[in-house]
Amino acid sequence: MATNHRVNNFIRAENLRLIGPQGENFGVVTTKEAISKALGFGLDLVEISPNAVPPIAKIVDYGKFLYSENKKQKIIKSKTRPVEVKSLQIKVGTSDHDLNLKAKKASEWLKEGHRVKINLFLPGRTKYMNETFLKERMERIFKLIPEDFKIAEEPKKSLKGLTSVIEHAK
Repeated sequence: MATNHRVNNFIRAENLRLIGPQGENFGVVTTKEAISKALGFGLDLVEISPNAVPPIAKIVDYGKFLYSENKKQKIIKSKTRPVEVKSLQIKVGTSDHDLNLKAKKASEWLKEGHRVKINLFLPGRTKYMNETFLKERMERIFKLIPEDFKIAEEPKKSLKGLTSVIEHAK
């Protein structure tokens, strides 16, 4: 997790907004003056926010700074969880009981935070059925899902039939 912070003589800006080791604000100073202050403290000058006008630099121990940045990144990374897309397949003639079971499973996946892809499989001649009828069949399973959800992708034709993606409503 390498960070690209400019340190000491690698800072290109002429003027910097300088923050001291205890968080005190030195105001806007020249880069040379900031580096000399950092050396006076026996620490490094690290450019924290290069896109600000003027850029913001802080006087810190660079090793400790990198350690704390890496620690923050690891905490953020551990809190994020990949969202999987789970799939359900139904057919035009799927019975109500089977639809209830599939809706219950979709509800569990939505509670876990996953997206659910619902495929209305259309074998053979059923591919050429009236599209409004097919969308009504897709709506049947939407009505059975007890969990709050939003439709991420509207039902659309795919190679195998009709496909829609739903996700948990936040």
